[in-house]
Amino acid sequence: MSDFNNTGAIPTARSQVTVKTVTSLAMLTALTYVAMLLSKLLPQVSGFLQMDVKDTVVCIGGFLFGPLSAAVISIVVALVEMFTVSDTGPIGLVMNVLATCAFCCTASFVYKKMCTRKGAVLGLALGTVVLTVVMVLWNYLITPLYMGIPRETVAGMLPTVFLPFNLVKGGLNMALILLLYKPVVTALRKARLAPEREGMASGGDRFDAGFLLFSLALLATFVLLVLVLAGKI
Repeated sequence: MSDFNNTGAIPTARSQVTVKTVTSLAMLTALTYVAMLLSKLLPQVSGFLQMDVKDTVVCIGGFLFGPLSAAVISIVVALVEMFTVSDTGPIGLVMNVLATCAFCCTASFVYKKMCTRKGAVLGLALGTVVLTVVMVLWNYLITPLYMGIPRETVAGMLPTVFLPFNLVKGGLNMALILLLYKPVVTALRKARLAPEREGMASGGDRFDAGFLLFSLALLATFVLLVLVLAGKI
């Protein structure tokens, strides 16, 4: 009888973990959608490139639950965006998913292998590089078809528009993630919606002023660059 009871307890525990994970991912997906809507208020670059901070939420989900979860969130939000507020259709959907996955899946993969602050910074920096390379390539291929302009014109925009835009976009999300990851994950863990493990959010209530100042300086730098690219200053 005891063996039967023990066997029955395992699926129950696993079911509880699955429900918590699905609940957490659903909440992060909703927050990602809200972040996407708020990003619409940010200034555009060159009149058609929109700065977007939704990758901050997606990447936090990737750090917690792995690269696959980041990819799922990005696809779901891109689909909902296409059917609700986007006017770019399937092309916008593809470009959104490519950009978010290039940044978030790369960063969360590195962080999964090196679950420390150093791993987070390294993963996010590498994610920014991958995002930039991937989007420069895809903008070269897709933008002429989407905007109906010669490929030679787009080629001239790669180093002056698309390259700095994606570097700044990745850097802005990187700074926001470094600032927000610990408080967000601490709140999720108190609500028992995030796994307990070592990483950037570990260490109890210890305050790291140096890391905070680094994150704030990084954020200020990329906010300034966003304003420069948008022609506001």
